[in-house]
Amino acid sequence: MAVDPRTPVVVGVGQFTERIDDPGYRGKSAVDLATAAARSALRDTGADEAAVARAVDTVFGLRQFEISGPMPAVLGKSNNYPRSVMNRLGGDPARVVLEPVGGQSPQKLVTEAGNAIVAGDADVVMIMGSEAGSTLKYFAGRDDKPDFTEHVDGQLEDRGHQIYNYIDEYTVTHGLTGAPVQYGLLDNARRARLGLGVAEYRHQMAELFAPMSKVAAENPFSSSPVQRSVAEIETVTDENRMICDPYPRLLVARDTVNQGAAAVVMSVEAARRLGVPSQKWVYLHGHSDLIEQALLDRADLGASPASVLAAQEALRVAGIGVDDVATFDLYSCFPFPVFVICEALGLAADDPRGLTLTGGLPYFGGPGNSYSLHAIAETVARMRDTPGQFGFVGANGGIMSKYSVGIYSAEPAPWRSARSAELTAQIAELPKVPVTKEPDGTGTVETYSVRYDWPVRTGIIVGRLDADGSRFMATTEDAELVALMSDEDPLGVDIAVAPTGNGNRAKLR
Repeated sequence: MAVDPRTPVVVGVGQFTERIDDPGYRGKSAVDLATAAARSALRDTGADEAAVARAVDTVFGLRQFEISGPMPAVLGKSNNYPRSVMNRLGGDPARVVLEPVGGQSPQKLVTEAGNAIVAGDADVVMIMGSEAGSTLKYFAGRDDKPDFTEHVDGQLEDRGHQIYNYIDEYTVTHGLTGAPVQYGLLDNARRARLGLGVAEYRHQMAELFAPMSKVAAENPFSSSPVQRSVAEIETVTDENRMICDPYPRLLVARDTVNQGAAAVVMSVEAARRLGVPSQKWVYLHGHSDLIEQALLDRADLGASPASVLAAQEALRVAGIGVDDVATFDLYSCFPFPVFVICEALGLAADDPRGLTLTGGLPYFGGPGNSYSLHAIAETVARMRDTPGQFGFVGANGGIMSKYSVGIYSAEPAPWRSARSAELTAQIAELPKVPVTKEPDGTGTVETYSVRYDWPVRTGIIVGRLDADGSRFMATTEDAELVALMSDEDPLGVDIAVAPTGNGNRAKLR
């Protein structure tokens, strides 16, 4: 088919992984990891690398953990991450952007790049991300720490970390610091809705994730290329210790990684001008970017209507059904996001197409906000090898707060618009649950998690007040209640709750 010259195509993808047990392990910085991945993406275009680097006019950089909140960058950082990388590659883009926190960002940025190219506001776009958690851990107890501080002049559109879109003083006071406890609430709420017991649900989570580890074991970019059995994943041991209920370690995203990924997106016109072979071109057939309600507002904490609608909308835009999809990569920081999309699309844990191309965040690696850029890289490579097939990338951010989907294929297609803003508005208008910030009375446990990673084992509770059905949060160190939460099943259990001036406390009644 004839393709409009402003049609965006993904023409280059690159990945880099540095494992601590590699003979040549260097403990690279975030900038160096992204540079390695971006250089690989330039090479992957099949055109002159230097010419493509010089042609890049727009760069989107994904935010690392160390600049994703108010915490300091212990080993120093660049004041302009995207330009630090492009300087090393010989590029001087007119515009660079640092994206806010969110694991949906890689796919959201591919869509944003596509829209900019179609509008004539960009021609050649580089998207890059990296995470140097392994380096930070490696040097934590050493005296020979490197200094990665770097000052680069030039324009930077810093959109801010925006971490407070996901958390606030109330949730932080009640222990919602870190993803495992946040998603623990969601998975236990889902278990409550399904009426499953603790052991049965853990077995289902292990069955969902075990096939991913097999993919990771065969992926040269994996941080932990080890195949795990269902029994290994579900059995709590010293190695597979509990992190936050309901997750032992092998069900938790692996964030101590050194990984980088990059993608080059350009207009068909630019691809022809720069000599990128058409066999390298992959088109975004469908896309969507939706935003969920705030965590405590949601009617069902065990559901995610925004992600369901995002998946359905991207397929609608692409003009295909789920049976037409050849590959999937579903964001898998924890089981909950995978379960939600599987339910929405009618996928089984053992679907022969698989649920990941990378190997999943607990096994391939969870490089912060940039994981799905690796998923996109794998999908693009697969689509080139199988012309006419479709690849689905589902990217999740926050506390199941934002969800972006991309449908990729080497089959030419025009750029199409999605109804993302309209659907997000519909999500915002869904019924909300009233919240009582300082409850004093009796109630029941709606969902929960247990923090095994704190000095004192602590229960984290979302409950409902008997008086009016409003929702509240509380923590507990009450021995009897914590034992019930750790070793049995507290869902629906009667509790008493009272404010303390520093958060609410619960106990059995």
